[in-house]
Amino acid sequence: MDKASVIGVILAIIAIGVGMSLKGVSPVALLNPAALLIIFLGTIASICIAFPLSTLKKVPTLFKIIFKEDKSETIQEVITTFTAWSEISRREGVLSLESQLNETDDTFLYSGMQLVVDGQSPDFIRDVMLEKVEAMQERHQKGISIFTQAGTYAPTLGVLGAVIGLIAALGNMADTEALGHAISAAFIATLLGIFSGYVLWHPFANKLREKSKNEAQVKQVMIEGILSIANGESPQIIKDKLGSYLSPKELLKVSQEETNAQKETA
Repeated sequence: MDKASVIGVILAIIAIGVGMSLKGVSPVALLNPAALLIIFLGTIASICIAFPLSTLKKVPTLFKIIFKEDKSETIQEVITTFTAWSEISRREGVLSLESQLNETDDTFLYSGMQLVVDGQSPDFIRDVMLEKVEAMQERHQKGISIFTQAGTYAPTLGVLGAVIGLIAALGNMADTEALGHAISAAFIATLLGIFSGYVLWHPFANKLREKSKNEAQVKQVMIEGILSIANGESPQIIKDKLGSYLSPKELLKVSQEETNAQKETA
């Protein structure tokens, strides 16, 4: 589970609830059926109009990505993998790596290394792998756009809810109690629209964007590693090249892990 996402949502709810209480307003006021209907159902309706069904079907998966911890390989792990593969390749030949590929669950890495084993040229391999990364980023952008648009629509729907509430208020000028309820509902709609737009939907979009960037960066490191294997570069050169994606502290950690692994093997 992505603890940052969960903690963020919980803190946002606490901030609104406690803030309202400190202002002398009961958080129960947020449970206004009309306001909830206008904001949340209205946002869903707007998203359905804006995107095709094939894209909307991915929404449950997107929520899973937002709240699920990313367990894909890190850059440090990729560097360690390619350093080991380079040693095997230089000692036993590129074809010997085919048995190593069966141990990886990463389809992107597998397909790239399979091109190396098949004897494809580095230029061809680079073009194919970069196209895969671009296609991945385009798919991710569609999901990001859903939440970005939801964050744009929700505050506007909050204004719409406020207008509807004020219309109801003007229609009950003689009834003071009904007038108060109508004005309250109007501002609750605005509050929910701003809250959902700028505390939920836009941050969700940004979380997806950051995870997409991280995944693309890891795949870029993989591409460089794959090309290095194809060019027959030494383990140290590969480590230095791929290490440019890491901070000095992270690179030192990789070196320490390799040293520990060598000690355990010896």
